[in-house]
Amino acid sequence: MGTFQIEGGHQLQGKIQPQGAKNEALQILCAVLLTSEEVIINNIPDIIDVNKLISLLENLGVKIQKLGKGSYSFKSNELNLDYLQSEQFKKDGSGLRGSIMIVGPLLARFGKGYIPKPGGDKIGRRRLDTHFEGFINLGASFRYNKEERFYGVEAPNGLKGKYMLLEEASVTGTANIVMAAVMAEGTTTIYNAACEPYLQQLCKMLNSMGAKISGVGSNLLVIEGVTELGGCEHTILPDMIEIGSWIGLAAMTKSEITITNVNWEMLGLIPTTFKKLGITIERRGDDIFIPAHNNGYEVQSFIDGSIMNISDAPWPGFTPDLLSIILVVATQARGSVLIHQKMFESRLFFVDKLIDMGAKIILCDPHRATVIGHDFHSTLKATTMTSPDIRAGISLLIAALSAKGTSTIHNIEQIDRGYEDIEARLKSIGAKIERVD
Repeated sequence: MGTFQIEGGHQLQGKIQPQGAKNEALQILCAVLLTSEEVIINNIPDIIDVNKLISLLENLGVKIQKLGKGSYSFKSNELNLDYLQSEQFKKDGSGLRGSIMIVGPLLARFGKGYIPKPGGDKIGRRRLDTHFEGFINLGASFRYNKEERFYGVEAPNGLKGKYMLLEEASVTGTANIVMAAVMAEGTTTIYNAACEPYLQQLCKMLNSMGAKISGVGSNLLVIEGVTELGGCEHTILPDMIEIGSWIGLAAMTKSEITITNVNWEMLGLIPTTFKKLGITIERRGDDIFIPAHNNGYEVQSFIDGSIMNISDAPWPGFTPDLLSIILVVATQARGSVLIHQKMFESRLFFVDKLIDMGAKIILCDPHRATVIGHDFHSTLKATTMTSPDIRAGISLLIAALSAKGTSTIHNIEQIDRGYEDIEARLKSIGAKIERVD
């Protein structure tokens, strides 16, 4: 188990470039299974979760060639479908939640797809019903082996387009259904579809491969099925979750940081939400400039004077992946704020570690926490802690970088799952952080 030792309390300065978007990469990589032709993908982040999926695709028979940093060529013309029934696949697939998205492409192209119950973050229940109900709507049969925790869908006679209203706007569920529907016979209409930038990027890539998807960017997608798809070249967006993480880092450490090449048009409410905490965010071309907040930052209140409430919601609402960052940043704000995590019931359980560091937080229930900011009158105290998941892990790292003294964070593999070469990149802007095995 890896460990970070962090000497906090130092101001940072410099430029940092966000990696490619993890959540987009997991979808885009699965889409290479839809064609036998070459697909080139650029700006792939070098992180554990993505590398696990690349390894799984290679075991499935995808021919993979690294073209340069973050750029790969994929060719799925000779797949080994027997791998899907192997013990190795059960092991590989169960260790990565994103592996669920190989089912849609395999079902579309080969009439069958299998997956062990996938793992991932321990942030509460994350149902797979949306995925499989969508496949059933398209005409697939479904089975679940409870003893082996193994899912299977089959459509030996092919898939047929259908209208469906999704019970929830699941991002991965929508992606999986879209990838299955692009080669279904007839027209598929998906209402209450997710419309996150990751999903928009997937649809744009599929259209460049020959798919016919309209309504991209809305919650109503219409897909006219085609018989086959071709190759393409696609570039992954910068990771908006990492961008939000660096905004939070700059504020908490009173640092002057420039985040480069952020693709502003795809950031949604992220800049606006951080501004509600009083953080100054300047747009300079396609960069974000955060000045040093030497006088702190003050939480806004609502027009009627009531306490600020920041909550997550499906896109274009504020992404749940950044609520833990918002919560940490609020611990040193001037004023109070209610954080409401609506989508996952266990994501706020890391606040006990912040309370140990001296933060004033009231955990109201599994979904809500009230934060009373210190306004930097008292800094967080260095401590020893363990990272429970990716987003809580980076939040604790930010807290440690702001705390005076030396903190220790164990189980940093969780952070490595979502953040590329993080200690080297933080060191480049002046952070004092060391990785200890």
